[in-house]
Parts: sequence; C-alpha cells; structure tokens
Amino acid sequence: MTAQTETNSGALSDQAVRVALSDELYRRFSGPGWPQRFRYWRKKYAWLLIVGGTRSIKRLIDFTAALCGAVVLAPLFLAVALAIRLTDHGPVLFWQTRVGQYGREFPFPKFRSMVVNAEALKDQLLAQNQHGGEGVTFKMKRDPRITWIGRIIRKLSIDELPQLWNVLIGDMSLVGPRPPVPREVALYTLSDRRRLDVIPGLTCIWQVSGRSDIPFDKQVELDVQYIQSQNLWLDIKLLLMTVPAVLLGKGAY
Repeated sequence: MTAQTETNSGALSDQAVRVALSDELYRRFSGPGWPQRFRYWRKKYAWLLIVGGTRSIKRLIDFTAALCGAVVLAPLFLAVALAIRLTDHGPVLFWQTRVGQYGREFPFPKFRSMVVNAEALKDQLLAQNQHGGEGVTFKMKRDPRITWIGRIIRKLSIDELPQLWNVLIGDMSLVGPRPPVPREVALYTLSDRRRLDVIPGLTCIWQVSGRSDIPFDKQVELDVQYIQSQNLWLDIKLLLMTVPAVLLGKGAY
C-alpha cells in the first residue's frame, strides 16, 4: 500500500468515525417525544449562536485592528516604498495568487523583497530547498534573489504588512494558517487540505514557533491544532507572541 493510499484510507476512516458519532448524537438527542427533540434543537441552535457570535466578534476585531494598523503604520509604508523604489527602481509591491478558505483564490500583496524576475529564477534553485528538494513549500536561508533592503524587511516581517488590506476586505484574518500558493496546494494530500478549512491569517502557531525553520508536515500539524481549538483568547495570545517572534527574527529568511 502506498503512502498516498494510506493517507486516503486514514482520511476515509476519520470520516466514517465522524459520521458514526454524528448519527449517535442525533439518535441520543432526537428520539421520540417532544422533550428529546426540544433538547436536540436547543443544543444545536445554541451551538450555532455561539460559533456565529464568535466569528462575528473575530471579524470585528480583525477589521478594527487592520484599519488602525494601516493608519498608524502609514509613514512606515511610505518609507519602505521609497527605499524599494530608489534602490532598484522596480515595483514596490509584489502580487501573488494565494489560496484561502475552501480553496478560494485571492490576490495577495507583499512589499517586494526580491529581484523583479524572482519567480522565473525559482526553478533553478529548487534543489537547494531547505524543506527538501521535492517539498511542498520552498524555503532557502541564503536566497540569492533577495535584495539587501529585502533582507531587512523580511527579517522584521515588514514585507507582510500590505496584507492588512486583505484583512480589511475579509480575505484574511489576523490569526489563522498562512495562505499557500496554488502550486503548493496542488501537492497537498487530503489531510493537508484541512489547512483550508478556515480563513487564512497574518500569523499562526508555527509563525511564532520558528517560522521557516518548521518543516511542512509540522506546519500542517500546528495549523490543524489551531483549527480544532481556535477561540478569541488563543488569537489574542498568538498576536502577543508574534511581537517577540518578529523582533527576534527566528526562522525569518
């Protein structure tokens, strides 16, 4: 049996367990008689209200924080834009297509930290991938495509700040799994695709735990851990942990 077949079998087994559990819960709380049915509907809609309310509060926090951040950081945005423009005369922003919740693609901006033809040069560097030559993600500690100003803004994660726009319009959240590129998603297994169950974010568990030093399989594990236990307190905790992670720059390259 191949690794892919085992992965698919495991996913099907997990699905069967979830279906059986759902059937058991329905049987237990929706048996004959109005008392049990009332109990079932009360629990169902209470759960929907809690989940929906939490999502609404999270969205309000995302929008307010992103708007305030964009206003406060406007002078920094201008300084970085001028530095990029004056050093190599190329475009200030680098736009990519990223994959969000449920596989929906969206435009994703970053302050340009690499040479203009960086994407064309990537195929020549795949063998030097820090995450393995055949890995899903591509990371390289001393990537020759990065400009000198790019190394500074990447170290401090300043290149990611234009994504506050994505948070404002709802493509992203402050906290959630980082959005992958379509090329990476094409290599995902069924279990890897669980990362796409929620809105992607600016920061996440593995971003504050080592960033690019974390191998892909561990990134998936930590993202699934977040999805299964997400709550507002965890989001606040991760946002606070992001500050020292950015200042120390561990795993940023």
